[in-house]
Amino acid sequence: MRIAVIGAAGRMGKTLIQAITDANGVELGAAIVEPTSSLVGVDAGEVAGVGKLGVSIVSDIKDCVADFDVLIDFTTPALSVANAAYCADNGKSIVIGTTGLNDEQKALLAEAGKKTSVVFAPNMSVGVNLTLKLLSLAAQILGDDYDVEVVEAHHRHKVDSPSGTALRMGEVVAEALGRDLKECAVYGREGQIGPRTQKEIGFETIRAGDVVGEHSVWFATEGERIEIVHKASSRMTFAKGAVRAAAWLKDQQAGLFDMQDVLNLK
Repeated sequence: MRIAVIGAAGRMGKTLIQAITDANGVELGAAIVEPTSSLVGVDAGEVAGVGKLGVSIVSDIKDCVADFDVLIDFTTPALSVANAAYCADNGKSIVIGTTGLNDEQKALLAEAGKKTSVVFAPNMSVGVNLTLKLLSLAAQILGDDYDVEVVEAHHRHKVDSPSGTALRMGEVVAEALGRDLKECAVYGREGQIGPRTQKEIGFETIRAGDVVGEHSVWFATEGERIEIVHKASSRMTFAKGAVRAAAWLKDQQAGLFDMQDVLNLK
């Protein structure tokens, strides 16, 4: 399985190349950066710090389309959607870990999934996706008697808020409780807002320093509080999950999948 990494010169891109190098059954087929990058033509392995791999960095996916089977994309919503369409038109699979996509962009990924295999998940961590399963179970058992709050923290450079993972956690809990997150979500609180309503799901966001990613979901009622927590200390956890998803796609037909499918948690 030959994997291409777009954004290969970034922090996540370098980590993905390291993860591909460490994994069995896959290899780096291509590495892509912005056209203005000074790293075009440089060996991708040297940029990632894993030694020469014989894969020269290119500036356009069209320049390496023959060199990969699946693309891993942790870029921006607009670029990820464009890459999904390109992969669909050219018989390539794609794994997308980009966050911040709106409903229209998600619908476009579903369209791409009609022609090729797509894994799209706001968090590729195996641990996070197990946490989602636990959240669904907890919500079903605890029901409406428990207040639900989602607290997340990330590094100062993260541009979307709340995180895609936090939103997915909220969606999973809302679905288990028979609610629509769009109707019950409360994003931050300030001033004289009065007591919380029974069915709202609150979100609190922290942006500071170099925090890789921390998520905590509270289920609280009179007399007790249950917290389900996931803390990531390295981007490698996301990279390993993405590479695992890419390898899983080898045996899949066209469709839009998520990490719950990859991990057989559904």
